[in-house]
Amino acid sequence: MTTTLVAGYDLLLVDLDGTVYAGPVAIPGAADALTGLPVTYVTNNASRAPSDVAHHLRDLGFAAPDDSVVTSAQAGARLLATLVPPATPTLVVGAPALRTEVIERGLVPVETAEEARAVVQGHNPETGWARLSEAALAIRAGATWVATNTDATLPTERGLMVGNGSMVAAVAHATGAVPRVAGKPGTPILADAVAAAGATSPLVVGDRLDTDIEGGNALGVDTYLVLTGVNDVADVIAAPDAHQPTYIADTLAGLHAPAAQSLPGPRPGWSAAVEGDRLVVTGAADADAADAKYVAVAAARELPAERRASLALVVR
Repeated sequence: MTTTLVAGYDLLLVDLDGTVYAGPVAIPGAADALTGLPVTYVTNNASRAPSDVAHHLRDLGFAAPDDSVVTSAQAGARLLATLVPPATPTLVVGAPALRTEVIERGLVPVETAEEARAVVQGHNPETGWARLSEAALAIRAGATWVATNTDATLPTERGLMVGNGSMVAAVAHATGAVPRVAGKPGTPILADAVAAAGATSPLVVGDRLDTDIEGGNALGVDTYLVLTGVNDVADVIAAPDAHQPTYIADTLAGLHAPAAQSLPGPRPGWSAAVEGDRLVVTGAADADAADAKYVAVAAARELPAERRASLALVVR
């Protein structure tokens, strides 16, 4: 009997946006692929409480107890609580879920920069100029600043929208300050999830190279890039070493295939060559078209990072 990829791991740390759903819509086949597996859902989106996220997942057909969800709101509040004293007045730039986590960590939400000794910033679609400016004033005055995550975009069923990282960047640009980051690619959120599950061989699963994959690599564990969200094969080819995934698959169904099937490397009937500024991957008439990406990525990894960053992929 052939061993499946997922059989080698005792916990899957699975991203949400772009990996299992896009806004209110489940990604086809995702729920079936994860049924019966040891999953903790780890999301950089700090706008909803873990129980609300779990409820949404169950509505979409996923098996998701409330305690199977870890959000960057939890990680952000936990990180901030390690940096400042108990009862520190904290300006919360984010959704009510983040405010709740701050309170549960023994910090005290406040509304003005003059009161604040700390700032925690997470995604909230209602955040506007006034709140960002209040945060900038507090940070300029010396407040400790934690960002739940720095995702530039947020995948939705309509496409990529403005993410928390873009608004964090606005505050950083206005202040010259750099926040501590709790969510992916920071390791606190992933390490917390692994410890809570008592896992020893986790696999990080996600759709973003600069958060899910970089975070898993930084934690020193294997990573699985699913091509249903933000990044595609061309992005992998151009990515630096820190963003290179262990596995690549079109969907989460690849978890149930042999591990070798999702590993970049040679494939029957395919060859690759660099021709000027192009990486040309050529397949025989009977070659499996799905294999081209694995040959392309393996060939790109043989090149210096600065060289592959400028290559255009051509598949023949």
